[in-house]
Amino acid sequence: MKWTRGMRVVVASGMLLASVGSAPASAGIAYPAPDRLPPAGLATLLDRYQANRTAVREALAIARANGDTSRATILESLAGRDLLEFDARGNGRAVEVVGDLAVADRIAVVVPGSHTTLDNFDGSRSPGSGARALAAEIEATGTGDRVAVVAWLGYDTPQGISPLAATGTLARAGASVLRTTVDDLRAVNPDAPIALFCHSYGSVVCAYAAPEVTVADLVFYGSPGVGVDTAAELGTSARVWAGRSGGDWIRFVPSVRLAGFGFGTDPTAPEFGALPFPAGDGGHGDYHLRGGQALHSLALIALGQMEVADV
Repeated sequence: MKWTRGMRVVVASGMLLASVGSAPASAGIAYPAPDRLPPAGLATLLDRYQANRTAVREALAIARANGDTSRATILESLAGRDLLEFDARGNGRAVEVVGDLAVADRIAVVVPGSHTTLDNFDGSRSPGSGARALAAEIEATGTGDRVAVVAWLGYDTPQGISPLAATGTLARAGASVLRTTVDDLRAVNPDAPIALFCHSYGSVVCAYAAPEVTVADLVFYGSPGVGVDTAAELGTSARVWAGRSGGDWIRFVPSVRLAGFGFGTDPTAPEFGALPFPAGDGGHGDYHLRGGQALHSLALIALGQMEVADV
């Protein structure tokens, strides 16, 4: 097993849990609840972006006034970006669109796993930077396809060393919000195929959402399992992909489900029945690393150009 700085491993209820550090919420600061947004749709998309920019600026003023430097840093960066959703309370939520959603030929949604918060939204292993890296890799293929990439932090992820990382409690709540986001994307652009790119605990979120969303591709990587034993049990018509990098510690997590803990069969196992893709030799947080084999594979899937024969 390749150890990285800050990694801690514990055994709880028969499950191997790993932590790469935690990012606590901005305790004691009263950030406001989001205002009601315009309903999703092509005609209201720019209004929705503008409403969230206003909300970001208001939250930024509060962060500065209260000395919340971590939150202020990310809010300064988000102030001019295109957000479908935003909430500064607690660990925070943000759903950012990279690219032109209205005219996109295809849509890719990056769903993160544990330890993700608004404060680290742009971190090297988080959805904001991951979405931009994926968008850049797609552009680098030179196909000319217009792909909008969505960085989706729409749920409260497990934080620190917690049994919640080994149960579906937070994933079920996240799946409900993810289904709403997919509906909103379709309201803006009903024709573009959607692919869900689901990292680590985010793969559990996607699996719970799968029966109730219509997507072209469902992509699991760095997954601890997704709560079912086979791809067929997901109840989706999407192509189901699974990959794991050679240096990913997730391979040491037991593929079990017992007394509400664990997520069952490894999606990369042949008996699960997912389509494999090359994921290189990186670590658990390296799937969106620029120049990496994993990122290139994700770009090909986003473009609808990955074939099993390529593996």
